[in-house]
Amino acid sequence: MKIALITNSRIPSLTANSIQAMKVAQALIQLGHEIRMFAPAEAEPATHAALLAHYGLQLAPPLDLIPSIRLFRRLDFVLRAQYAAEAFGAELIYTWLPQSAVFALMRRDPVVLEMHADVAGNGAWWLRQFWKRPGRKLMTVTVSALKNALERSTSLRFGNDVLLVAPNGVELEKYAGLPNPSEARHQLNLPDGLTVGFTGHIYPGRGADLLFELAKQLPQVNFLWVGGAPDLVEFWRGKLTDANMTNVTMTGFVKHEVIPLYQAAADVLLMPYSRSISASSGQDIAEVINPMKMFEYMASGRAILSADLPSIREVLNEGNAVLCEPGEIGSWKLEIELLLADEPRRLALGAQARRDVEELTWVKREARVMRGFFMQL
Repeated sequence: MKIALITNSRIPSLTANSIQAMKVAQALIQLGHEIRMFAPAEAEPATHAALLAHYGLQLAPPLDLIPSIRLFRRLDFVLRAQYAAEAFGAELIYTWLPQSAVFALMRRDPVVLEMHADVAGNGAWWLRQFWKRPGRKLMTVTVSALKNALERSTSLRFGNDVLLVAPNGVELEKYAGLPNPSEARHQLNLPDGLTVGFTGHIYPGRGADLLFELAKQLPQVNFLWVGGAPDLVEFWRGKLTDANMTNVTMTGFVKHEVIPLYQAAADVLLMPYSRSISASSGQDIAEVINPMKMFEYMASGRAILSADLPSIREVLNEGNAVLCEPGEIGSWKLEIELLLADEPRRLALGAQARRDVEELTWVKREARVMRGFFMQL
């Protein structure tokens, strides 16, 4: 099919929404669809090669950046993107914006609407219009908990025949043939010895304080912290220096293609979320979080220690991870010590996680989404 992807993400950028949209685009191309992406003109235009490098992709769609005036709350962008999609000859509008989905249905275009967060106010109103308007449509959510949250916010009930739970995914090919932790550390010139790793942004609720305290209380253990915005990386480096802590390596931003090797360099990988988690937009997403790094961690085959949140339990369980009460420093410290002292257990957990993620690739995800859409025809 000719599919128009309409996203409000800034492209290129480092936001999770931006990365997720590009992974979806690549998977749809791999499935044989002709894709064109439309995004607001808020970033400097990037060449095709630059997009591939920035997002660590093999394939990327043509990208049209469309002007948008903030005063209009994206409505001008949505309209222009809709007309551009029709000029492209799109047979399906695939969007992350309820407004875009409504306009597409008004134009009698089939729609797939991806929802990744709860809505309120105008967002709830637009989502209600999407469901009231007839047409060929499918909505996806990343976790069942998001379906429940959206039903509360909109006072609607979504039937399973028109709603699909589609968790995020991973590119397994990037995790083929990874070295063991010791060899990975050697390749990256990291300190040898048992290592606890974390990759990702450092927004509030992502566990930076917990990581700091764990490293402080476990000086004999190496900690590896990969990623984060420059200002926050510098802030935490300053705190480490002030505390005379030398067991933490902070890399700052690294290219996507080397993230699997950094994850492989850890013996245990952490997801130290709090009960409250701020997205880049500032919204609290703890109830509905479905982090892409969870699938990457699983693909790396390393033991995972994660905050025990209901949405996380939709993917992780006691068979493929260790789940710990958010923020309980004593429990986290104990679980790390137990894992580092028990290599057979670490290997077993990592192997089970690797098996479980086999069905959670981006390509298989998008194949399920498209099957769900065609069932609406």
